[in-house]
Amino acid sequence: MGKKHRFRLISKKKFVTFLEAHPEHRSARLSFDLWRKTVTHATWTCFADVRETFGNASQVGKFVVFNVGGNKFRLITEIRYNLKPRHIYLRHVLTHQEYDEGKWKE
Repeated sequence: MGKKHRFRLISKKKFVTFLEAHPEHRSARLSFDLWRKTVTHATWTCFADVRETFGNASQVGKFVVFNVGGNKFRLITEIRYNLKPRHIYLRHVLTHQEYDEGKWKE
């Protein structure tokens, strides 16, 4: 499919910010890069399509939460399937523990 059907990832800087704040998780970069490559080449039209690619993705209100890095990290996103190009807004990059604290919901 043409590029116009793929997703544009907004706020990639959040990965850099996370890695700077968590130097002990430098190895997460590989997991983040794999996720980024997968989502930017996706042609999803709805959450069901997301689940076909990422079986452990969850819909939490308006957000789609991805578990990456062997369930060590959570990527909180907002996906706009109807925009051209489609957009994935990366809202938060968190450790599993930070996610469980729930402050991202505020």
